[in-house]
Amino acid sequence: MRELSYSIVMSEQQQVSIILASASPRRRQLLAEAGYKFKVVPSDIDESAFPITDASACEYAKRLALAKAKNVAERFPDCLVISADTVVDFNGEIIGKPADAKEAKQITRKLFSAPHKVITGVAIVRLNDGTELSETDVTTVYPKKLTGEQIAKHIKGGTWRGKAGAYAIKETGDEFVERIEGSLTNVMGLPIELLQKLLEKFL
Repeated sequence: MRELSYSIVMSEQQQVSIILASASPRRRQLLAEAGYKFKVVPSDIDESAFPITDASACEYAKRLALAKAKNVAERFPDCLVISADTVVDFNGEIIGKPADAKEAKQITRKLFSAPHKVITGVAIVRLNDGTELSETDVTTVYPKKLTGEQIAKHIKGGTWRGKAGAYAIKETGDEFVERIEGSLTNVMGLPIELLQKLLEKFL
């Protein structure tokens, strides 16, 4: 598997106020490691109000990310608000976060039977000048074949909670993933390479 690798050069003169509209510790870690200064203000969007319909996984992820960003931007109209939403596409089926252990087990059995796509929608909103950007990044994940015992241990461990696809990839020595094609940070929940491209016009 590829090592986590990205480089972003920031200038001390840059005075852009950035808000991360996410409670995810992993997204916060990725953004901080990339060199950005920001504050965290999670959105209070009810994700259940955005049911999975006939939209593609990319459109669904963008729509939810944009809704989260707008929700926080209403309180901070002068700031650049960054939000993200990650889903999994398994042969056209959109898979989000499991509701309980039973669903997590079903998802795990499904996803670790064949390659699948991890899709993260990234949105940037600033209300005072009408900024509204949203794009998606797609990474193909080739999973390791898990035994019934490994699946049971994973479910019992509870690390599936709050994770799209019921798992979280590690930077090295991952027990779930054989290899990936695309951005590792995307699978981790915040595609830094894509975010850097979107932020270039502001920083």
